[in-house]
Amino acid sequence: MEFLRKMAAKHDDKYGKPPVTLAFLGDSVTQGCFEIYETGGGGLDTVYDPENNYANKVASILRHMCPGAQLNVIAAGISGDSAPNGNARLERDILPFKPDLTVVCYGLNDSGGGLDGIGRYTDALEAIFTRLQEAGSEVIFMTPNTMNYNTSCHLTSELFRGLAVHFAGIMENGVLDAYIEAAKATAAKCGVPVVDCYAKWKGMQAAGVNTTELLSNKLNHPTREMHWMFAWMLAQQIIG
Repeated sequence: MEFLRKMAAKHDDKYGKPPVTLAFLGDSVTQGCFEIYETGGGGLDTVYDPENNYANKVASILRHMCPGAQLNVIAAGISGDSAPNGNARLERDILPFKPDLTVVCYGLNDSGGGLDGIGRYTDALEAIFTRLQEAGSEVIFMTPNTMNYNTSCHLTSELFRGLAVHFAGIMENGVLDAYIEAAKATAAKCGVPVVDCYAKWKGMQAAGVNTTELLSNKLNHPTREMHWMFAWMLAQQIIG
């Protein structure tokens, strides 16, 4: 990708080349949300730990390769976000920073809209991809992790166990599968490369790995260690 060449050029010519900007647009996984807890009155909140999200990890890898390059990171993940919301806030949260590369990751929350919501999801993704490209940013679409397939024994709250049943139904009924396939088709239409982390999670599940236990909240947030998988897959795409 041109992005890596810009990093290398900045490393070699610190005063003559501009800084390089890498942006991330997505939901709670992008933001760096992990465990969740009840706040009372039926409310929920999450443990925020952005230092351990994949965005910081891939930035660390890139800085290791080009330590002399100034790399600016725009972290625009928001817990609970969806592709239509991401498109609505693109002008505020991403475009003013003129990123050289933007990683987009949506699907987990969008899939809650059921099969009828796929059109809204893909329309929003296409708008995001197109607007970023027109602004001069390279774009990567990264597919998310899978959600839980079963109700973990670590979930004791009735609220969390109910959420686990709901999310497992989305997985078992192939709803999230349908969203991801539609997203990949949209990315291909727009000429956007796909880093297919979802396929890796599906592969682990098919091989017998209990992927539910690889989720820090046992629902939909990967553990801190699993964020390294996202980071390395992104780095491989960037390196080419």
